Amino acid sequence: MKRFEYSGRSRQGKVTGKIQAASKREALLILRDKGIRVLEMKELPESILHKDIVIGNPVKLQHFVIYLRQFSTLLKAGVSVVDATNILSQQTESKYLRKALEQIETELREGNPLSAVSATHKKIFSPMYINMIKAGEAGGNMDETLDRLAEHYEKQHATKQKIASAMAYPIVVVFIAIAVVIFLLVSVVPTFVDMFADFGGELPAITKFVLGASEFMQKSWYMIVLFFVLLFLSISIIKRNKKTKYYFDYFVLRVPIFGSMMRKAVLARMTRTLSSLFSSSVPILQAMTIVEEVVENEVIGRVILQARDSLEKGQSITLPMKAHWAFPPLVTQMIVIGEQTGSLDSMLAKVADFYEKEVDNSTDRIKSLIEPLMIVVLAGLVGTIVISIMVPMFEIFNQVGKQ
Repeated sequence: MKRFEYSGRSRQGKVTGKIQAASKREALLILRDKGIRVLEMKELPESILHKDIVIGNPVKLQHFVIYLRQFSTLLKAGVSVVDATNILSQQTESKYLRKALEQIETELREGNPLSAVSATHKKIFSPMYINMIKAGEAGGNMDETLDRLAEHYEKQHATKQKIASAMAYPIVVVFIAIAVVIFLLVSVVPTFVDMFADFGGELPAITKFVLGASEFMQKSWYMIVLFFVLLFLSISIIKRNKKTKYYFDYFVLRVPIFGSMMRKAVLARMTRTLSSLFSSSVPILQAMTIVEEVVENEVIGRVILQARDSLEKGQSITLPMKAHWAFPPLVTQMIVIGEQTGSLDSMLAKVADFYEKEVDNSTDRIKSLIEPLMIVVLAGLVGTIVISIMVPMFEIFNQVGKQ
C-alpha cells in the first residue's frame, strides 16, 4: 500500500490529510466517495520515518470504547453501517483506528460484511469483537451487540487500571530505591575511601561490604545494566513461547500477595468474556476457543481448552475446573447452576461482577500493606550505607580524642 498526502475541499470546508491506497487513482476515488474534491495530492516516500512501528494493539482502549458507543448510537438512529463507519472515521481521535475505518468503509461499499472486513485488521479488532459482530449481523441486533461490547471493554479496562495502580507504587519505590543506592555508592561512599585507608585499622564487615559494592559499581556498572537487559529480554522470550509462558503465569498466580489478586483478575476477565459471547449467541464451543485466546494466561487457558473438550464429549464444562486449584468452588457452582437453569450468561456475569469487586478490594488492601513495607525497605537500604560509613568514623574520632 502506498501513502499519499492530500489537500482539498468538502462540504465542511478545507481538508487535509493522509491516505493509504494501492495507487493514486484509487486514493482519488476513495476521497471522491467521501465527498472530498482533491486540489493537490502527492505520494509520500517509502521511508522508515513514515512507517508506524506498533507493538500490540495500537488503539487505546478508551478510544475503542467511544467508537463502540458512538457506532451503537448511530445504528439506533437509523444510520447505515457504511455511513456510520464514514462518520466515525472522521470523528475518532485515534489515527490507527481512523485508517482502519477508512479501509473498512471502502470494502463495505463493495458489499462485504463488517465482520469479514474487520478480520483483516487483527491488531485492532480482537477475535471476540469479530465473532460478536458476526453474531450481531446474523441476529439483526448489531446495536445491542455493540453496547454489550462497549460495556465489556469498559469493565475490562477498569480492572486493568486497578491492577496497574496497585503495581505502580511498589515499582516506583523500587526504582527510587535503586537510584538512591546507586547515587550513594557512586558519589558519596568513594569520598570516604581515602579517609578509611589512612585510618589503617580493621574496618567493620558492613563497611567492607559497602566499599566493595561501591568499587564494583564504579568499575563494573555495565554488568548491572547487562543483567537488567538480559532479564527483560528473557521475560519477553518466555512470554512469547506458550510452553515457557505457562510456567511464568503459574509463578505469577502463585506469588504471595499479588498472586491472589492476579488470579481474581484473570477469572473476572474469563467469566466476563464468556458472558458477553453467550449473550450475543456465539456458539459455545467457538466462545471457549475465543476465551482461551483473550484470557492472557496459559494456566487458565489450558483449563478452558480442557473444558471445551469436555463439552464436546457431552460432559459439563466444569469437570476440568473442579479438578484445578485456580478455580474456586464459587466459579464452578455458579456455572453448574447456569447450565441447569439455562441462564449461563447471567450466572457468569454475576461471577464477573463478584471478582471485579474482589480485585478492587484486593488492590486497596495491597496499597495499604505495601506502602509502609516499601518505606521500611528504602529506609533499610539507605540506613545500611549510612551506618557503614558512620561506624568507622566514630572509631576515628575516638582515637583522635584519646590522642
